[in-house]
Amino acid sequence: MTPTQKWPEQGWAFLQLLLVASVSHAEEPVCRQRGDPENPLLSKNGDIILGGDVLFSYKLERQKRFLHEPTSATTIDLQFAQAMLFAIEEINNSTDLLPGLSVGYKIYDTCGSVARSVGVTLALANGNENVSVPSKTSCTKPAYVQAIIGETSSSPTIAVATVIGPFFVPVISHFATCACLSDKTKYPSFLRTIPSDYYQSRALAHLVKYFRWTWVGAIRSNNDYGNNGMATFTETAQQLGVCLEYSVSFFRTDPYAKIQRILDIIKASTSRVIVAFLSRADLNVLLPEFSYHNLSGYQWIGSESWIFDSQTAEMDIHHILNGSIGLSIPKAHITGLREFILDEKPLKSSNNELFIDMSLMPLFNNVYKGVYAVAHALHNILSCNKTCNKTVQLDPFMVSFLKIHFTTKEGDEVHFNENGDPAAKYDIINWQPRENGTVEFVTVGLYDVSLTTEKQLKLQNKSLIWARNSKQVPVSVCSEKCRPGTRKVLQKGRPVCCYDCIRCAEGEISNITDSVTCVRCLPEFWSNERRDACIKKEAVFLSYEEIMGALLTAVALFGACMAIGVILIFFKYRKTPIVRANNSELSFLLLFSLILCFLCSLTFIGQPSDWSCMFRHVAFGITFVLCISCLLGKTIVVLMAFRATRPGSNVKKWFGQTQQRLCVTAFTLIQVIICIIWLTTSPPFPFKNFKEIKDKITLECALGSVVGFWAVLGYIGLLAILCFIFAFLARKLPDNFNEAKFITFSMLIFSVVWITFIPAYISSPGKFSVAVEIFAILASSFGLLICIFIPKCYIILLKPENNTKRNMMGKKIRVK
Repeated sequence: MTPTQKWPEQGWAFLQLLLVASVSHAEEPVCRQRGDPENPLLSKNGDIILGGDVLFSYKLERQKRFLHEPTSATTIDLQFAQAMLFAIEEINNSTDLLPGLSVGYKIYDTCGSVARSVGVTLALANGNENVSVPSKTSCTKPAYVQAIIGETSSSPTIAVATVIGPFFVPVISHFATCACLSDKTKYPSFLRTIPSDYYQSRALAHLVKYFRWTWVGAIRSNNDYGNNGMATFTETAQQLGVCLEYSVSFFRTDPYAKIQRILDIIKASTSRVIVAFLSRADLNVLLPEFSYHNLSGYQWIGSESWIFDSQTAEMDIHHILNGSIGLSIPKAHITGLREFILDEKPLKSSNNELFIDMSLMPLFNNVYKGVYAVAHALHNILSCNKTCNKTVQLDPFMVSFLKIHFTTKEGDEVHFNENGDPAAKYDIINWQPRENGTVEFVTVGLYDVSLTTEKQLKLQNKSLIWARNSKQVPVSVCSEKCRPGTRKVLQKGRPVCCYDCIRCAEGEISNITDSVTCVRCLPEFWSNERRDACIKKEAVFLSYEEIMGALLTAVALFGACMAIGVILIFFKYRKTPIVRANNSELSFLLLFSLILCFLCSLTFIGQPSDWSCMFRHVAFGITFVLCISCLLGKTIVVLMAFRATRPGSNVKKWFGQTQQRLCVTAFTLIQVIICIIWLTTSPPFPFKNFKEIKDKITLECALGSVVGFWAVLGYIGLLAILCFIFAFLARKLPDNFNEAKFITFSMLIFSVVWITFIPAYISSPGKFSVAVEIFAILASSFGLLICIFIPKCYIILLKPENNTKRNMMGKKIRVK
């Protein structure tokens, strides 16, 4: 029934309330009940009267005989009434509870109408005495009944609790589960013996999450029960990461077009799990249509309204609901109730006995506990021990706010919290088909709110049966899980359960399923190919084992061997004019420095360490300064020798061998001082470069002080420029073998190498920058060795006839 359909009935209900509350006409000085009196269907007098609102959809004769066989729904509601009568009879026969007092009852037929439910509730509160009372007498008096047991469903219970609330007459329901009824500001006198849907809705959401269903559909009854229950389920599901693909409402009086729309939505959906927060009556209307359209293969999640209902299972002839799982009130047993129902005359038809559905014993137990709750409250109010204080004026207000805590004869504890709700505990039920075509309701777990959060949901080690009799848990997701190595990216305009899986970027990983982010690896680590783990980066440096390192090592050793070979040649022919020319001592020192230049390049190969980083730059700086200092001394000797040949010149005595040695020493010492300052202030040190190559660690030597590094190179460059200038000035001096020409050419090669070295060094990544530096050292060393000494060796070894003093001092000799 839609909200707009409910208003006329509720309007009539409130109109009846106004009529009952109104006073008689001014001309009638009496209090008189308005309207026709309501007569109960079942009643019994007693010292204490309990009321009952029960749905009867059939007519009874005055002798309480059926005019026709009752329907199955009728049978259930009759059994609710009989459970109430059984509890009252037990209390009346008890000597421990309300001794000396008799409990009576008045049970009314609500006919499934909200308006009639309100009317009979007012009748229970006011009584049906059609008498006139003088106007001077107060029209108000205590309620006729001490409590009302009922209603069965939430919507009529809300109306009843709203109307009767201001009078504080307790209304105790055994099956009205709407969470809205826990609001004591609206329903101050309402209590119930069945848990609130607030707990059931949350339990269903946790159940869905437990089986990892994140993409579900939902159907709810379009009444207070379904709408409030589904609202709580949706809220909890969103918190747990579960999304609803659709949520549709239905009421049993809706037109067929509404059913067709629901069918179309289900068929078009991709979710395979349907949460049915439906009343039994609404599901029984939909079920034949689901069967006709063969909506099989869906996993149904049921609320307590229908999940444990054997009549619904009997209607499911096409087994649409097989494998359903849901929550049910825990199993219960009341000794003697079945026999009482079978022996009670009002429940016998004229032909044969009625069927007794004992699967509904948990609901009968709720009725039973509701009656006993009222009895225990009255027992405390009347201070009953062996007898009760009958002088106490009973007031339902005292009953509704009395704290009750007792244990039934079956061992069940009964108590209500501040909202009038009992402790929430549910059995988890699974519909398992049997070979004879019937369905067995198998308890497969428990949901207990009183336990800690992680222990509330517990499934037993029993094999569950799912839709289509499958033993595999069905899958219902909008998107497949994102495996490790990927992350979730939401699809635009769709729920959070619908996403794409994007591979983590390089250097990032995700090692869990459905990760929303990728985590960047630590600097010393890098992501593997699957992007699901960080692995330690490979440390790279120019090593002797790799091809490039081995080639450079071989070239350096070859250059050192060439220099040593030249030394041996020069030593063997040390007395020849070509060796003695231009100071043979400087030649040998130059060759020795070239050997050191070749060998210092080896210090750049291998894993950097504190000592190797400092030594390689110092050795490079000092050996090259020593080399160029020797060349500079040679060019100065050439210039000085030319000047010494002029008449009256005494230059030779000012630049003899001693001065040459001092010159080389002084130039080299300056570089040594620069290196010492560099090493003491901010020396080079080993450095792990994580940025140069993203998936590897480049082990290199940081310069420490950049100023110190460029000071060393700058000083070498300054000496090279001076050497080049002096050699250029002496290039045309008259000598058959003028060494200045070769020094000039070697300085040109040296300058070109080191000028091109700077941009190549800066732009080369990782170990290649080291290789560039080694190449520059070797190239400049080979340039000096070849340009200065190879022509001399050529004459010594291949043109010995030209290796004479006459040829050295005479005209130019053609070198062939």
